[in-house]
Amino acid sequence: MAWLWPGVSVFAAAAVAYLAYRVALALVRHFSESRTVPRLFLDAAAKALGVVFCLLAVAGGLEAAPDDLPFMSVVQHVTKLLLVLAVTWAAVRLTSAIGEVIVALNPVLEGQWKRARKVETQTRFVVRALNILIVIVGLGAALMTFESVQHMGASLLASAGVGGLILGFAARPVLSNLLAGMQIAITQPFRIDDVLHVQGEWCWVEEVTATYVVLRVWDLRRLVVPLQWFIENPFQNWSRNNADLLGTIFIWVDYTMPVEPLREEFMRLLESSDLWDGKTATVQVTDASDQAMQIRFLVSASDSSRNWNLRCAVREGLVTFIQEHYPDHLPRLRARVLESPEPETLNGS
Repeated sequence: MAWLWPGVSVFAAAAVAYLAYRVALALVRHFSESRTVPRLFLDAAAKALGVVFCLLAVAGGLEAAPDDLPFMSVVQHVTKLLLVLAVTWAAVRLTSAIGEVIVALNPVLEGQWKRARKVETQTRFVVRALNILIVIVGLGAALMTFESVQHMGASLLASAGVGGLILGFAARPVLSNLLAGMQIAITQPFRIDDVLHVQGEWCWVEEVTATYVVLRVWDLRRLVVPLQWFIENPFQNWSRNNADLLGTIFIWVDYTMPVEPLREEFMRLLESSDLWDGKTATVQVTDASDQAMQIRFLVSASDSSRNWNLRCAVREGLVTFIQEHYPDHLPRLRARVLESPEPETLNGS
């Protein structure tokens, strides 16, 4: 029964703090626009800040309670531990909101997509690194609330050198990916939504975390690649400076096939397609074997997806054109049949 009135007062203080916070939160949300910078921060950390204010009220109520209550030290320690964790939670949410605010202030506008993607990619890296640092500091502060951990401080400092080496060796993959992430954020070899060609896969950069990159393959598979891989291995970025891309179409035909009709049909197909950007259209005989000749059709489009669809459509149109107008000029296998001389008779006649 010793905790009856102190418990009621602590609970009442927490309830009053929670109600006051909810009222203040509702007023701020009512009189502010949903996409303003302060509102974005508030919405991101609303739950965590509510827990912090309630725990502060509980801590204040415990300070006013008698010190001789049973288990008072345990209750105060648990409250302090929860308060540290709640503050860490709120700090992580506020840091994440910084990234959302920066991305919101730099939208993808026409003609400025490169800058917007660069800012978004750098922001994601920095925010995740800050969140990891905040969590480490918060966990360290939570552990320091235990007296046994505080008494171990001197011995931990004495063995920090050896422990640091062991921890660094054990966490080498994680640390290498974190450092690779910072390097990628600074040098910008790729950005969010860039088109990459990685390990034979045509994919887009969908998500960048602190240790790995999620790539969306053209057939909707997801390729997860560690950040360190991009530092140590070459890869193709098809939209590094702009998304324009050249594509090739190869067709083998017989030597008797005239090239000019193909050139005219090729231009007709391009001019009738809305996928062509009107920049590049080239027809060249690029190879010749002992059986046929190879014709290369070079086209351009505004991005990789349109380029792929354009190449497929033009290839289909050219094959159909040859089938309908020049079916005898498809690649053929030539052979010469020689008549063998009559065998000599046994009597030489």
